[in-house]
Amino acid sequence: TCETERHDSHSKYLFSLSLSFQMFLVALSFAYFSKTLSGSYMKSTITQLERRFDIPSYLIGVIDGSFEIGNLLVIAFVSYFGAKLHRPKIIAVGCLLMSLGTFIIALPHFISGRYEVETSVRSSNSTNNLTICLASSPSVQAGCENESKLSMWIYVLLGNILRGVGETPIQPLGISYIDDHALEDNAAFYIGCVQTISVIGPVFGYLLGSLCAKIYVDIGFVNMESIRISPGDARWVGAWWLGYLIAGLITLVSAVPFWFLPKSLPVPEGQLAKCSPERTSFIKESPVMDHKYHADEQASFLRLAKDFMPTLRSLLGNPVYILYLCVTVIQFNSLIGMVTYKPKYIEQHYGQSASKANFLMGVINIPAVALGMFSGGVLMKKLKLSIMGAAKFALGTSLLGYFLSMFFFALGCENAKVAGITVPYGRMGSLSLKNSTLFDECNKHCMCSETEWDPVCGEDGLTYVSPCLAGCRMSDGPGMKTVFQQCSCVAVGNLTASVGQCIHRESCQQVFPYFLALSVITSFIISLGGTPGYMLLIRCIRPQLKSLALGFHTLTTRTLAGIPAPIYFGAIIDTACLKWSHKKCGGKGACRIYNTTAYR
Repeated sequence: TCETERHDSHSKYLFSLSLSFQMFLVALSFAYFSKTLSGSYMKSTITQLERRFDIPSYLIGVIDGSFEIGNLLVIAFVSYFGAKLHRPKIIAVGCLLMSLGTFIIALPHFISGRYEVETSVRSSNSTNNLTICLASSPSVQAGCENESKLSMWIYVLLGNILRGVGETPIQPLGISYIDDHALEDNAAFYIGCVQTISVIGPVFGYLLGSLCAKIYVDIGFVNMESIRISPGDARWVGAWWLGYLIAGLITLVSAVPFWFLPKSLPVPEGQLAKCSPERTSFIKESPVMDHKYHADEQASFLRLAKDFMPTLRSLLGNPVYILYLCVTVIQFNSLIGMVTYKPKYIEQHYGQSASKANFLMGVINIPAVALGMFSGGVLMKKLKLSIMGAAKFALGTSLLGYFLSMFFFALGCENAKVAGITVPYGRMGSLSLKNSTLFDECNKHCMCSETEWDPVCGEDGLTYVSPCLAGCRMSDGPGMKTVFQQCSCVAVGNLTASVGQCIHRESCQQVFPYFLALSVITSFIISLGGTPGYMLLIRCIRPQLKSLALGFHTLTTRTLAGIPAPIYFGAIIDTACLKWSHKKCGGKGACRIYNTTAYR
């Protein structure tokens, strides 16, 4: 009877242990989901924020990189000291900070005025028979004095920094917690599953971005029938703030389970494993030691602080670890730059709306990455790849993926035909993009502004920067149904023009499916090596240094890739701009149209 009771007690203990570990896996997966959902939603709103706050791409890059700055502020300390403290509760605090930061990002919508659409049609109380061509445009609009207040994008920057601070403990402490309490053969599979869930988050993030981009920013506060822009217009701003409220609420919920999880899980008999001879050869100055690190060992804060620098020197003395850092810094520069501006590239290069670009990222591109991450973890488990095997696998997939990426250069698309910018008025002859002019014989009698962007599509298939520059004298109809008449620059038909840019670019529509297919293939192949590469990282260092190694890896890649990449990518993209908007009080705002060849 006593033997049976002992057996039952041991079984209950193992069941409790297994249940706690499974709860942690589920909680960490949900935390990964919430953080990647809000992060991908941020990237899906790049063009919305750019237009709403009238700022160039490089400044958007600064805002996007501010997340990494917040992470950078605390990553080393969280990774080192957090490994000795209550890891689940530290992760919970991080989720709360992320949620608060996400709510702060949405704050400018509620404390700033309504979005004012840039337009050249101003001076009438009626939607019919507006005088356009002969109306002079003031150089500075009334109400400029109010623009001297604190720029609203500062709140977005501060909120994103706080998001970065909150996200810090999730990856290093979560992954090390799994690796401490899982069998070595299963650790790669568990980490692969968690990372796969983290890649599913962006699917919902981009879909949420697609949904919000369809909704006008001030929905419910303006008469939509009076709005003369559509979601495909370069001035359209969707309800970007709504998605941040939803993402912040999801992140807040993800913090709850971690408060009820134990500091550490005792390792059952038979689970302690020795380092393999191959693994020991990769660990500098490491005797054969227990694979698992007991996180509940007591140590004073002063002693931990005193041991920090010697521990960091020991970690940086590992040549395999340093080489892996260099490789990932190079890779992350390209990947972060690409992911940040890919939806915008789809919009500008292939003439898609922000909503459709985000939708395609969510349902086509991101699932390919998720499948690749999961497949990489499964293949590593099935093939029982060693450390060298994992390194070779990650190298091979990366080289193949980047080689295939070169074919993107062949998938070109011509510039939109905009009179005076990319083509001459009347389509006669060629036009140098450097010597473009918005004025012509057909509109010289009009007192038009060069700074405004209020495009109309003429019957001749050309886009004109504004009704005035199209030589239009009259207009008829409300909102999107407005028709501009007696347009002297439109050389065919009834000399009319409709609201918005012309969208007829047949070559773009033919090439676009091939672009999507190549994007899916390259994303899948590159992500195949993600999990094996990650396992290489945590297997090439001493078990006690896992959290610090993961944290310092995150610190380095975000300092040298996450922060600078969006900024210099954005600055380079800005050089391809053909027409800038102009702020109410003067100064350059957001770009309206790009040279697609230079952009590509």
